[in-house]
Amino acid sequence: MVVILVRLLSMFLCSYGGSQIAEIVNRHYIRGEPQQILAIILGIILGLLIGYVIGGVAGRAIANLAGRLEAFIARISGADFFFGFIGATAGLLIGLLVSIALFHFGQPGYVLSIVLLVFFGISGMRIGVLKRPELSAMFKLSSYPGRGPAAESAYILDTSVIIDGRILDVAKSGFLKGRLLVPGFVLAELQTIADSSDSLRRNRGKRGLEVLNALKKTEEIEIEVVERDFPEISDVDAKIIALAREENIPIVTNDSNLGRIAELQGLSVLNFNKLTSALQPVVLPGEEIHVKVVKEGKEPGQGVGYLDDGTMVVVERGKEKVGMEVRGTVTSMLQTPAGKMVFMSLDAEAGEH
Repeated sequence: MVVILVRLLSMFLCSYGGSQIAEIVNRHYIRGEPQQILAIILGIILGLLIGYVIGGVAGRAIANLAGRLEAFIARISGADFFFGFIGATAGLLIGLLVSIALFHFGQPGYVLSIVLLVFFGISGMRIGVLKRPELSAMFKLSSYPGRGPAAESAYILDTSVIIDGRILDVAKSGFLKGRLLVPGFVLAELQTIADSSDSLRRNRGKRGLEVLNALKKTEEIEIEVVERDFPEISDVDAKIIALAREENIPIVTNDSNLGRIAELQGLSVLNFNKLTSALQPVVLPGEEIHVKVVKEGKEPGQGVGYLDDGTMVVVERGKEKVGMEVRGTVTSMLQTPAGKMVFMSLDAEAGEH
């Protein structure tokens, strides 16, 4: 539409210019009336053709510029715009007060005043945007108007926890209430994974998108896509940390590395793997348990089984019991980043059940 409008305007202006040039040529060089009419017609036609070409080039350039401007505006959050506007206004007022004394120096003073106004205005805008979290906390304003303090009701989801899928069950259980914020760059990463040529990655990405759609239908949870971006940062995890630090909102993740980096920067992190580990039933050394050996272990003679909650059990001398349910005694436990590992030894009379 923009290209069409610019092209029509260009054709109108160029055809008018062509007719005017023909009028000048007629007055100085052409005497016969038929020849003058023909010259005007040719001038209009040439103007239309030139305007069509110029209008197409100019229209596409303006359309591209408008698209970039829209994308830039879309990346700016409402809070950034508000505090940037307040900062720019304050800067202009300060610049105006400083410039009053320069008005007495004539034209050089006016030029210097304009420079100062531009400098203070831009500086105020930058300060307003950079100090937005502190200003929001100072005046008890939320970055998301009308929804209460962001830190009390909002959580930022990263890609790993969306793909994992357990967040859906946690949300339905009522343990996680409020707003779940999905940054636009996380959504883009999910889409990239869903379009991957690798079938495993593609299925994981599709599952993440399905989880988001299911969360949208959960009454206890409100999903909100945040279009705030950090173009100067390329890594998605770093962008998540920057957004969490800026908004003072906890991160929900299964990525232990992201969690550690965020905690080092003083951010609140909810790790579902830690939650799962904390909710696992306590198994103590000396306690008797039953488990089915499903595969061989890494060490010679070992077998591996799993408790009902998914805890891995390493069965000593369990290699020959693969496919069998055995009874044994817990000898020790090991806490790993992925969860607990239980080591058990077979009872003397352990066998197939």
